[in-house]
Amino acid sequence: MRPDMRAFLDALAAMNGPPIAEMSLEDARASYRALHAMADRPARDLAVIRDLAMERDGVEIGLRLYDARESREAGPVIVFFHGGGYVIGDLETHHNLCTEIAALADLPVIAVDYRRAPEHPFPVPVEDCEAAARWIAGNPGATGRKATGLVLMGDSAGGNASIVVGQQLAQAPADVPVALQVPLFPLASDAIGSPSLDAFADGFVLTRAAIEFFDAAYGADRSDPRGFPVLGDHANAPPTVLVTASLDPIRDSGRDYARVLAENGADFVYLEISGVTHSFTNLRAAVPSAQKDLERVIAAMTIMLETSA
Repeated sequence: MRPDMRAFLDALAAMNGPPIAEMSLEDARASYRALHAMADRPARDLAVIRDLAMERDGVEIGLRLYDARESREAGPVIVFFHGGGYVIGDLETHHNLCTEIAALADLPVIAVDYRRAPEHPFPVPVEDCEAAARWIAGNPGATGRKATGLVLMGDSAGGNASIVVGQQLAQAPADVPVALQVPLFPLASDAIGSPSLDAFADGFVLTRAAIEFFDAAYGADRSDPRGFPVLGDHANAPPTVLVTASLDPIRDSGRDYARVLAENGADFVYLEISGVTHSFTNLRAAVPSAQKDLERVIAAMTIMLETSA
């Protein structure tokens, strides 16, 4: 474990707050926002930060556009799905991170405010994510950014969504292709019973109790690839930058996905970030070394986009 990661975990333990699974839903969501507000670096100033909206089945789904440039030529667009177990995250919990990704990648980022469990359990959240990706691909006038390809990116539950949406768009393509997928410490296979869950069950940001809480609230079908995408068809997996954290209870789930990508001859880069926990991308103020890790991820994305163009 890195010294700055250890210092953050010690500080977190000293706060002695109640675990997420013992909070009310409202308090759990507020706690997650507060954690990222405290631990992440400030948001970047960008030329464009604008809220958008799309409609799915008569329901408005919020989006937020981030771009370091006021205008740009047609090119790839990052579609970002936030983490939080499909339960507690939102546009605000990942706002600072999205500004950083937009600045470092020099690409537009459109974050998706999908509906959350338990109010909207599986498969509603991931279906919202798929619908948003299709809408972004087909509505350049609404976003002001003409996409030549989609970069599906997300952390944790959002990493799950990035893989699932990629599989759905492989089966029924959107108006533009998936140029790249970037699942960050994703839940790709069932983590229950994995060695990493046993090794890092408590004291490493994400806990076994929180995983079980999210699992019960979301209620994914364990036989459905939309819940556990390692079960899906990987023959047409898009180019991928897959990222795991070495001290993450769902690390082995990401490793499972790396294995099936390799077995199917996929074009991918696999980065396991050593010495950090789940959510390191949102801890870049509290764990300063994590900024360089995010920069490595963006560099890998840039290389993959250049070589697959």
